[in-house]
Amino acid sequence: MGEYLCVSDDVKLGKDVKLTKFINLYGCTIGDNSRIGAFVEIQKNAFIGKNCKISSHTFICEGVTIEDNVFIGHNVTFINDLYPRSTTEGGALQTEADWACVKTVIKKGASVGSSATLLCGITVGENAIVGAGSVVTKDVPPNTIVAGNPARIMKTL
Repeated sequence: MGEYLCVSDDVKLGKDVKLTKFINLYGCTIGDNSRIGAFVEIQKNAFIGKNCKISSHTFICEGVTIEDNVFIGHNVTFINDLYPRSTTEGGALQTEADWACVKTVIKKGASVGSSATLLCGITVGENAIVGAGSVVTKDVPPNTIVAGNPARIMKTL
């Protein structure tokens, strides 16, 4: 199976982590008993807690923290820059020195439905549920269900 995995030497894997084929992991940390689906990319300085399930085709960028017992559905996208640009004002390609990574936190026990997009700088509260296809632009309170574009509170658990 190793021939279809791209896992750099700086990845920190906990005990009993399950990795499927066709993944790209570098500079990240993944906690014990977590599962990573096919076609997932997890970038440097991203943290995945224990007992998490990251479904296929998901993109977890630098600056994302996913706490323990979190479910991430298929094709979920995280964003870490509110004002992305390709070049500087002078026209040169941007480097890491030209932008600031904005952090996002998914708290313990939360679930994020398939094809959701989460803008940076937000926190999804403990045990909250983000509906499939939602665009999350602000914090999600603990124990709530949000859905829509932009995501709005639908129900309190």
